[in-house]
Amino acid sequence: MKTIFSAIRLTLISMVLFAVIYPLVITGFAQLAPNKGKGETVTVNGKTVGYKLLGQSFTADKYFWSRPSAVAYNSAGSAGSNKGPTNAEYLATVQSRIDTFMVHNPEVKKSAITAEMVTASGSGLDPDISPESARIQVKRIAAARHIGEDKILALIESHTQKPLLGLFGPEAVNVLALNVALDELK
Repeated sequence: MKTIFSAIRLTLISMVLFAVIYPLVITGFAQLAPNKGKGETVTVNGKTVGYKLLGQSFTADKYFWSRPSAVAYNSAGSAGSNKGPTNAEYLATVQSRIDTFMVHNPEVKKSAITAEMVTASGSGLDPDISPESARIQVKRIAAARHIGEDKILALIESHTQKPLLGLFGPEAVNVLALNVALDELK
């Protein structure tokens, strides 16, 4: 009987601690963060166009394309596809993405397509691509916008985030920020 009451008491304490106190503390800390913990929004001309830390779909030829998403960029369902590299359905999906990329970027050799442009990230919400993935899209965007490739390459360079302390992580380019800057080019 003593063990049962101890277990019930521990359960009640855990419920109060983890279902009430912990969420309140985290919510309190979030209020100190920019935008009160609701994420860093990107606004253009007073209109919110997206969230800086969440990937989103861009399919028009005049924009840089994001990394594919296994969850259709739905942040409520963050997940990968959980399909292995030998899964026939997964391979068909990747091949379809390669084919689509080649149709829109005919000047790019198949061997030059980076893996991240045809495979989804683990979360399905990755907002960044590598500078190399951005550079292989330059010809398509330059043709669609009638802009010199050098201007677009300079834009990529200026939006490339370097590794933390020059050591940790790869170089990355935020696709939404890059596309907003692309729209602002004259």
